[in-house]
Amino acid sequence: PVLAVDTTMTYSSGLLVGAFLAFCALIVVVQLMPTLIILAGFVKSVISGTNKQVARQSSRN
Repeated sequence: PVLAVDTTMTYSSGLLVGAFLAFCALIVVVQLMPTLIILAGFVKSVISGTNKQVARQSSRN
């Protein structure tokens, strides 16, 4: 005999739980997008600031 467990009665609200978790994941992704854009701009400005300092120091010598 097969000793498998039927979980259809235990997990009957799968669609609603899945939709709720997908909605929460969507909120997290939407919140992360502006953060990543700001972080990329910050990193770009730090890198270009470092390049400007090197150019200034080499022009003084």
